[in-house]
Amino acid sequence: MKIRILTARDVEAALPMGKAIEAVRSAFGQFSAGQANVPLRSRFHTDKGVSLIMPAHLKQTGDFALKVVSIYGDNPAKGLPTVTATVLVLDPETGMPRAFMDGDSLTALRTGAAGGLAADLLARKDARRAVLFGAGVQARTQLMAALEVRPLDEITIIDPVPAAAERLGAEVETREKAPVVKLGVDPSAAVATADIIMAATTATTPLFDGNLLKPGTHVTGVGSFTPDMQEIDAVTVNRARVVVDSREGCQAEAGDLIKANATIDAEIGEIVNGTSPGRQSDDEITFFKSVGVAAQDAAAAAAVLDGAQEKNLGQIIDL
Repeated sequence: MKIRILTARDVEAALPMGKAIEAVRSAFGQFSAGQANVPLRSRFHTDKGVSLIMPAHLKQTGDFALKVVSIYGDNPAKGLPTVTATVLVLDPETGMPRAFMDGDSLTALRTGAAGGLAADLLARKDARRAVLFGAGVQARTQLMAALEVRPLDEITIIDPVPAAAERLGAEVETREKAPVVKLGVDPSAAVATADIIMAATTATTPLFDGNLLKPGTHVTGVGSFTPDMQEIDAVTVNRARVVVDSREGCQAEAGDLIKANATIDAEIGEIVNGTSPGRQSDDEITFFKSVGVAAQDAAAAAAVLDGAQEKNLGQIIDL
């Protein structure tokens, strides 16, 4: 029995953002069509932490994977990260393992791709100015995905750690036809002129005043994932057409929506499938909220494995 082992670097090399966006497009379409078997994630507690187990099988494409996320608060004292993730890809015909890969990079990639898909479906076609709250791993992939679907001219990066924003800005500036990167800008001024706003932080209070949004703005929020967290204020949510990755997941976990008592208009998979419209006018404000769906992991992991096989990435182990 042979299994391919893929590091974080392998995952990123195997799956360019454009292909990642197409993978999650397929995943969301199947999820909203009832063609994805995605059980509720299970939690396994030990004395020191908790592991979350998230399987998914997509019926149309056959993508089949299992992600395990472990959260152990004492790890930093041991020189280890608090949160780690790994993904096991299985053959849907035999149940045999096909690949074992870094899950942190995969999660960042598929979450960024979801934001990119949302921007593709919901942002104005002439969107040119973007504001990014956050400069970490998740923020980076949100930005790279937005650049994949819209030819942005200007990007403002806002983060409480200036060095983090500077690093991300420097990376953006190395791109061909790089947009102008602005740092140290007043957040309110940036929000008031933005066409696209992305939030990928661990905030528990809103990052900006929704009254500042101009008509036609698209907002994506991926950072908050518990009822107590909040990046986007109730004003924004109530001004916007709300699109989510999963109704069930967001109603249970998305503090942005729970605190605003929001009405969800559509799942993004319904827009992919054509059962719900995308952007409906140039003045419409849209908000995409994502808490993550295991179907994304299965589709992205399958796409990573395809790319790794094509490029001969990783190490094949004979078990």
